Amino acid sequence: MEAHGNQNIQYDFHIHRVCILQSECEKSRAKKTNPMPTAGPTPKSRREEYADATRQALITAAGELFTSQGYQQVGIEAIARSARVTRGAFYHHFADKAELFDALIESLQARAASQVQSAAEAAPKARRMSAGIREFLEVCTEPAYRQLVIETAPAVLGPARCREIEEAHVYGLLIGALTNQATGNEKAKAYLAARMIGSMVCEAAQLLDGADDPAALKAEALKLVERMVGALTPDKSRVTSTRK
Repeated sequence: MEAHGNQNIQYDFHIHRVCILQSECEKSRAKKTNPMPTAGPTPKSRREEYADATRQALITAAGELFTSQGYQQVGIEAIARSARVTRGAFYHHFADKAELFDALIESLQARAASQVQSAAEAAPKARRMSAGIREFLEVCTEPAYRQLVIETAPAVLGPARCREIEEAHVYGLLIGALTNQATGNEKAKAYLAARMIGSMVCEAAQLLDGADDPAALKAEALKLVERMVGALTPDKSRVTSTRK
């Protein structure tokens, strides 16, 4: 009984953290769409704009190099050279290569969440979860996402940090969709279901790489994931298949 209680506490903590992160994102979006009547935001100085551009150039360069050559094979000097900045500029923004990699993974996950959310919102209400899952599978098959987020990040950042980034972005959407429909003890099951469904999609994407017939395997993977969604979630949150 004690172990079961501790499990529920752990799930509640994760769900609470996801809700806080989603609430912060919603507040941020609300500020953008319904800003308070003020004189307007203070424009960034040229120095600040240059700093932001330099940081983004380093993240972009790192993503390209890590994807083509591998994380371990790429040094700070090569990243700075590719971004066309000095080594000193690198250390102004990041303490080391691992910190830059963390920022890169955060960026990739934020972009993935945006794509998944857009796909879900564009679909009919009854098919939004299915549309989101399909888009997430597409994201997971992108070389940079598959190699860096799914394969490399756990070894470089550790499982705990990867989970934190996941739940702040793309996994957070799935967790939120399921836990918002659950009540009481069902929230713990919904959180677990969301984690399992997300992991299944990532695993399917890895299997597609090098498959003899990727299109056929992708179709079968989607069928299986949708069946599992139905089995792991309450009746009212089951997806409506979009198979033709």
